[in-house]
Amino acid sequence: MREIVLDTETTGFDPETGDRIVEIGAVELMGHVATGKTYHQYINPERAMPDEAFQVHGLGDDFLRDKPKFAQIGQAFLDFIGDAKLVIHNAAFDIKFLNAELKWMNLPQIPWEQAIDTLAIARKRFPGSPASLDALCRRFGINNDARTLHGALLDSEILAEVYLELIGGRQPDFALSQQPAQTAESTATVWKPKPRPTPLPARVTPDEAAAHAEFISKLGDDPMWVKT
Repeated sequence: MREIVLDTETTGFDPETGDRIVEIGAVELMGHVATGKTYHQYINPERAMPDEAFQVHGLGDDFLRDKPKFAQIGQAFLDFIGDAKLVIHNAAFDIKFLNAELKWMNLPQIPWEQAIDTLAIARKRFPGSPASLDALCRRFGINNDARTLHGALLDSEILAEVYLELIGGRQPDFALSQQPAQTAESTATVWKPKPRPTPLPARVTPDEAAAHAEFISKLGDDPMWVKT
């Protein structure tokens, strides 16, 4: 099963008021194991960066000015994710922005059911507890010291570790749900040892047997140890 752990950085909170995506980072998982394949793209938002957003991710106008516009990378992004499940922390936010950008390009929208929301999973597993990415890193002992600012690729790599813990650890079922394949060896007659031609002698000495019989005789008329 192919999954894409994904994160975006933006100029703000609402694409309908002019906010845009400025960075996309994604990590590929295959069978819940990172393949090493990633997607990372900085994007020119075609607008000025608000200071509030700059304080979050540190991506300013000068840095983004020569980066491609979303219209130049949108199809390549869709090609990368394909029909894989998208693992996102607070999926509603990222899907809202991605679909707005795709709509402006007349490209296919990402179905909501394609997303797996780790925020919702965390809130269900740990009701009433903090469910931010940093809080989950602390809960699972995941080192996020490099996360001084939000960055889409770094956050995706960290989220991939958090996601695997949320679903039961790095090996969710430890392959116990899989039935072993039948082979010629497994269906062959199982070897069994033959009876000994001469039984082994008893290891209890006559004195020990007598002491045991005396002990049993003191337990009453019908002790369970003498029943057959």
